[in-house]
Amino acid sequence: MTNKWNMIVDVAECTNCNLCTLATMDEYVGNDFPGYSAPMPRHGHKWIDILQKERGQVPMVDVAFVPTMCNQCDNAPCVAKGAGAVTKRDDGIVIIDPIKSKGRKDLVDACPHGHIWWNDELQIPQAWTFDAHLLDQGWKQTRGQQSCPTGAMRAIKVSDDEMARIAEDEVLTTMRPETKPRVYYKNLYRYTTCFIGGSVSVETNGAVDCVETATVRLLKDGVAIAATVTDNYGDFKFDRLAENSGDYVIEITGAGRQTKTVSARLGASINLGEIRI
Repeated sequence: MTNKWNMIVDVAECTNCNLCTLATMDEYVGNDFPGYSAPMPRHGHKWIDILQKERGQVPMVDVAFVPTMCNQCDNAPCVAKGAGAVTKRDDGIVIIDPIKSKGRKDLVDACPHGHIWWNDELQIPQAWTFDAHLLDQGWKQTRGQQSCPTGAMRAIKVSDDEMARIAEDEVLTTMRPETKPRVYYKNLYRYTTCFIGGSVSVETNGAVDCVETATVRLLKDGVAIAATVTDNYGDFKFDRLAENSGDYVIEITGAGRQTKTVSARLGASINLGEIRI
């Protein structure tokens, strides 16, 4: 079975330093790689672009940074529409031929991931080539991976069966799975889902203190769907909930068996703040 290239991106490790974006620009801006890509414009293109999403409210806030790029899809709409201008290599890499694709602005809209860019000067569509010109010279890393200080990006060349095993073991997901992407994400839930959180406190003899190890249950339509305990700051969080998923009930039971329920309607992530029991 032929080994193919895949990219694994850990959202939890990306710090938005943009070094992968800059390294890719350094590689392609002003540089012509015949058979692979024409020069990337100095302005306007981000072949590796970083999405950003902030969740929650102060003080319970987190931010996710998601590097996005050509997904090297196995079921690529651009290949289907390209009529030979876009090809899929045996090693999984998608190449937009810089000569055959001239004038094909329609290919920009063919990409559901939004990662085909139009070069107005050269009148060609362009996308990240997985640094195929370097890999074909024996490189084991892409420029973006090489420049990443946190190890958030990892290019691997394995069989499809092995990649499926890795995806299962590391709990990897993809964007728009119907296109069969070869870019996999770890901890993508931090960008695609929401949380409900809060902080539990109690007042005793006029003094307010955090409640540690209080039991907190999350109920949906009267059914408990998750449970946790508060940490030493009294905080709790239920994550990986669907956006705009409606009404929930949070049931809190303290060590002294005090119980309190709080209702929440989930659109985006919610910090319920201090909850006194």
